[in-house]
Amino acid sequence: MMETIERIKEQISENTVLLYMKGSPKLPSCGFSSQASQALISCGEQFAYVDILQNPDIRAELPKYADWPTFPQLWVEGEFIGGCDIIIEMFQQGELQTLIKEATAKNASEEKNAE
Repeated sequence: MMETIERIKEQISENTVLLYMKGSPKLPSCGFSSQASQALISCGEQFAYVDILQNPDIRAELPKYADWPTFPQLWVEGEFIGGCDIIIEMFQQGELQTLIKEATAKNASEEKNAE
């Protein structure tokens, strides 16, 4: 169980934009995951995803770690942003695009500076 939490922390810290979802962005397995991944795709930046259906241990542990019971879950720069409703609301208000673009740009420049 501890290993699972470590893996979750690692995934969150290594990926600027990370969506925990059911299925994949191309083949989502639930309507909420589909809506959330479509909103992210529409932001036009790369994002990582974890299919929790393929990772039952993460599916079991992440809700406790995030203190959020459902999926999908969006994490940006190590911060939990929210689930489907929050993602869609932010997208409709233009906030998601700004958040994703700024986070991606910031981390891209950090990576370049490290060379």
